[in-house]
Amino acid sequence: MGQRGAAAAFMPSKFVFPGGAVDAGDATIPLVTPLPVICAARLSDAPGHHALAVAAIRELWEETGLALGTPATWPGAAPGDWQGFATHGLLPAAASLRFVFRAITPPGRTRRFDARFFLADAAGIAGDPDDFGAASDELSHLHWIGLAEARSLDLPFITEVVLSEVSALLRGGSGEAGVPFFDNSGSVPTFRRLI
Repeated sequence: MGQRGAAAAFMPSKFVFPGGAVDAGDATIPLVTPLPVICAARLSDAPGHHALAVAAIRELWEETGLALGTPATWPGAAPGDWQGFATHGLLPAAASLRFVFRAITPPGRTRRFDARFFLADAAGIAGDPDDFGAASDELSHLHWIGLAEARSLDLPFITEVVLSEVSALLRGGSGEAGVPFFDNSGSVPTFRRLI
């Protein structure tokens, strides 16, 4: 997790997961390994689940310097956002990603998002998982932290909810019931599961 800056316009000083928006070019970035089939199926309502996986890997790389990748050569020149990844001789790999949560921000908020949250095994990181040297300055205090300790940080509400779901999965929940979805896109908030 990392802490957003005190002057940030959105969620200042909160500890958050790395994340951000899908970029226009994300759909064209090659993946050495695709998302697991069940994750791709549960993301089928989203146009371009490939682009969502690429965006998750890119944002993790940009904000933490951690690369979910496999040693490989880029097929041509790597786009600007991927230069550092390519310099390390890596192509993005999505096989270790697990889609675990979706949330749409309620109306009336200054910033709204339709977020998908992914969990990845640290074993999928290429290189030293404790080396945050290639991180941008978007998040500070980057560190690995246990779930119990994470819950004591200054977190956005949705992050607390996602951590609760992740805790249940790691305690042995299979996720067969589907991915939780807090849907605030309409006039009445709904909770459902994406099967």
